[in-house]
Amino acid sequence: MADRSSPRSALGALLGGLVRAPELRTDDERSASRLELFFDLAFVLVVAELAIDFRADVTWHGELVFAGLFTTVWWAWVSSTLYANRFDHDDVVYRLLKLGSMAAVVGMAATATEATGTYFGVFVGCQLVLRATLFLQYLRAHRHVAGARPIARLYMIGTVIGALLWAVSLAVPRPIGFALWAAAILVEVLVPLVATRSSADVPLHVEHLPERFALFVILVLGESVAGIAHGLHSAHWTGSGLLVAALGFVLAAALWWSYFDLAGARAKQLLSEVGGERSDHSHDVYVFGQLPLTLALATIGAGLELAVVQSGEGEVPTGTRLVLAGGVVVYLLSVAVTEVGMSKKGARRGLWWPVVAAAVAAVDVVLELPAAVVVGALAAVVVAVVVIGLVERSTGRVAVEEV
Repeated sequence: MADRSSPRSALGALLGGLVRAPELRTDDERSASRLELFFDLAFVLVVAELAIDFRADVTWHGELVFAGLFTTVWWAWVSSTLYANRFDHDDVVYRLLKLGSMAAVVGMAATATEATGTYFGVFVGCQLVLRATLFLQYLRAHRHVAGARPIARLYMIGTVIGALLWAVSLAVPRPIGFALWAAAILVEVLVPLVATRSSADVPLHVEHLPERFALFVILVLGESVAGIAHGLHSAHWTGSGLLVAALGFVLAAALWWSYFDLAGARAKQLLSEVGGERSDHSHDVYVFGQLPLTLALATIGAGLELAVVQSGEGEVPTGTRLVLAGGVVVYLLSVAVTEVGMSKKGARRGLWWPVVAAAVAAVDVVLELPAAVVVGALAAVVVAVVVIGLVERSTGRVAVEEV
């Protein structure tokens, strides 16, 4: 009989406790892990750095660059989240792979302001590391979870193709390289859409998913709060800067309220209603509806800092005011379209709100309104969304579930 107290036995017991095979977690009652929260911190840095670069170039070109880079970062976060949603088993191998991904995200943050220029190659390298760690995670799931092999195989194929496109972008002229970035994201985006329609019984966890996206919304909303604080400092607490900052804070608070008590809560309710043992198209609508929503919130955050600073210095350019109004329009439109796409009843009552916000922008373009008036009007629109939504919620006209 083997001596269980021998060093070899002790090492085996230790490794047996630290290294465990992946398993499906879609039936467990669980919330975001501490490692996921730690992982998110790196994305706070990336969003902040991208906003810095955008504020230096508030043009259509600057907005397109910001939106494109934000999309690559958002998809990196979503890819990791979709794996964890199904297979997060928190052994030492998973932790090391997750931390390796986090290191790559930190590298992305350090290169974000020059991702399309000086640090092009480093940014691509970080993206490749993210895909390598994700591939290894799905490889483990493919090996150990027999029922998940069709889904894991899909994600592995998509990840490899995406990585190849990112790698080839290093060897071609920049415009073609950027097109390859877009192609890589498109290929990888198709994977969860195909997975939803497959016959594999590997659903998403409908409680964990909205919590994770809510945390990303908090992360992006933090850019608005930070922007107001930085703007006030740079504006030296002038009266005009303070007024825009106060109204901007009301806007940020109303956006938070509208998402967590209404939009996000409504989406969670719709996900719960779908339920079932397989993923549904509503899951896809929910996941991809978060991209324009969070991009809009990040744009608003960048615009608020500019508006506060510029109001303290004098006149706020039309471009800055349009950034804020456009962000609110896209946010409200994303909320409305996502609900329409997820709801079997096809409710469309929320589609009027982005029209109202767009009207504010149109009036501003014609009359060249002061920044305080524009920010105040946008804040009033979102506050109205919150008040009316809360009334509908309290009267039972709209069913929601707390995020």
